[in-house]
Amino acid sequence: MTDLVKVSDAGHVRTITLNRPDKKNALNLQLAWGVIEAVDEAARIDDIWVVAITGTGDAFCAGLDLGGSEPYSPKTPQSAQLDDIGWVGNFLLAIRKRCDKPVVAGVNGVAVGAGLGLAMAADVRLVTRSARLMAGYTRIGGSPDAGLTITLPQAMGYERAMRFMMENRTATGDQAVEWGMAGEVVDDDKFADRLAAYCQELCAWSPITLRLLKRGMVKSLESTDMEQQLRYEVGNIRIAFASDDAKEARKAFFEKRKPVFVGK
Repeated sequence: MTDLVKVSDAGHVRTITLNRPDKKNALNLQLAWGVIEAVDEAARIDDIWVVAITGTGDAFCAGLDLGGSEPYSPKTPQSAQLDDIGWVGNFLLAIRKRCDKPVVAGVNGVAVGAGLGLAMAADVRLVTRSARLMAGYTRIGGSPDAGLTITLPQAMGYERAMRFMMENRTATGDQAVEWGMAGEVVDDDKFADRLAAYCQELCAWSPITLRLLKRGMVKSLESTDMEQQLRYEVGNIRIAFASDDAKEARKAFFEKRKPVFVGK
């Protein structure tokens, strides 16, 4: 597992920490796959009852590192070639389908794009009061991925999720709770202790009960096939990123100016 992911245990709780603070925990391939591998590992260990995911420093995850990434995949070349979802869809599949233990996202700061997708894939979320949650795809000429077309409407309702993403809105910690994106907001200086305490509170219940509870909840929400929807997301963002407008959006992003779109 990559050094960009820290793993620690306290009793029956395993905490997975994104550890790239100099980049606001922005996702390169090593970090993204490292998180997935860490979740999959936690799912296999019976003595782990609850999984927490959080970030190092003052950010949860600033989304995809637009500066690029060295090639990396834990898969064999053949299995990687056959994988049409990739790491960005595996956040949701690992957390919701392959891990039947409660996963708690400790959103300790900014969560953007695929970083927001990672947070929303969790079963519950605690956020700091200073947290900033944003989809951000319209800003870079993309369309939602990382399961956000599934998780945001589930959490917020259809129209609020549409407006949130379409208008490129940002939710503060308090707004995230108000809008249904998180269940609890905590003062920044108390956040680490509260996240740890909450996960320990969940361990007061039978792990069998919690796992069956999660299985039932996930099953009830799969009104559409999750993997099919994730492939649809990936197909859409590939189309979006291939457009001239997307190239202009990313150029404007780096040049810190307003993009000029032409519709092609």
